This record gives sequence, structure tokens and C-alpha cells, in this order.
Amino acid sequence: MGWGRTFLLGDVGNRLDISDCEADIRVLKESLMDLRAEEQSIDSELFHLHRENDHLKLYLAALTRLLVSKGILGADEIETMVDIIDAEDGALDGKVRDDVL
Repeated sequence: MGWGRTFLLGDVGNRLDISDCEADIRVLKESLMDLRAEEQSIDSELFHLHRENDHLKLYLAALTRLLVSKGILGADEIETMVDIIDAEDGALDGKVRDDVL
């Protein structure tokens, strides 16, 4: 209310204004803390997804190299199959949108 409280209530009005501002500040601090906690949660999830992705790439590389080294599949056969699977969704974009199997 600002000047109206001060004019009508004097120091009591000032104290009420200060109390209202303190309450607003408290609410804003809580909102910022919630946002920070949410960002930390997202950062943590991203970290775990990157880690999982790195592990998956490692295992895929190991399986691919084993298949090629044992003569089960050739590198060209694997590349051809990747291109076929990539094209199944209608776009050659390096992504799979359908089920893997």
C-alpha cells in the first residue's frame, strides 16, 4: 500500500509495508531455490544419460568389432544394414524412430 499506510498509520504502516516486502522476498527466494533444485536434477539426469550413452557406444563398438574380427559380418554389411534401418522411417538422418527389432 506504500504511502497510504504510512500517511494513515505512521510507523505501524511502515512496519506493515516492510513485513509485506519481507514476505514477498521470502516467496521469491523459495521460488529461486525450487528452480535451482530443478536445474540440478536436470543436470544430474543429463550426466547419467551421457554416461549411459558412452557405455552403450562402448559395448556396441565391442560387439561390432567382435563380429567383424570373427568373420561373422563384414564392416560393409554392417554399414549397409545401418543405412537400411536409418531409411526405414523415411529419412536418412542417423536416427531410429521405430522399434529396433
